[in-house]
Amino acid sequence: MPEATAMTSRVDVARAALSEITPDAQVGDLTSETTDADGVTTLTFAATMLGYPGWHWTVSVAQLDGEEPTVLEAELLPGEGALIAPDWVPWSVRLEEYKAAQAAEAAARKAAGESDDDEHGGEHDDDDDAFDDDDEESDADDADDDDFDDHDDEHGEDFGDDVYDGLDPEAAAQHVDDRDDDADEDADESDPEDE
Repeated sequence: MPEATAMTSRVDVARAALSEITPDAQVGDLTSETTDADGVTTLTFAATMLGYPGWHWTVSVAQLDGEEPTVLEAELLPGEGALIAPDWVPWSVRLEEYKAAQAAEAAARKAAGESDDDEHGGEHDDDDDAFDDDDEESDADDADDDDFDDHDDEHGEDFGDDVYDGLDPEAAAQHVDDRDDDADEDADESDPEDE
């Protein structure tokens, strides 16, 4: 009879430990209890969380003679057939596998006497023609843009993108030179030594 009391006590302590890390609704029925040679008892509970099929809660409990049970650890672990993430593969390894597959495919095509152009020749030639048409339209658009630039130049306006963003550095330099000349003339006129 004392064994039943101790068992109930371990389960209660285990459930109390789980309630500190997860809601009670996510802990199902007790599914197993195992005790190892050191006297540590592991209690396993079903996990009722959505998205965790096959997972279970485990709580390791130690109990010394005449003492209350003590929780050593509590954790969520995958069981048999649990839904888990695949092993992590570094990007460099995946890239090497991809490159090796591409090289093997190219070697197989070469061995079969095919080239990249032969394999895709017919269907992509039509696509190339469509791109050529687009290029001609683009050239025509560029010509229209040139006409617009000429119109701007006739009226002394510049709305296009250029190095100076619409500024004329030569005109600005001329304006500065004119101001310097005017300042020199004003200085000469007001010089008292000349009078």
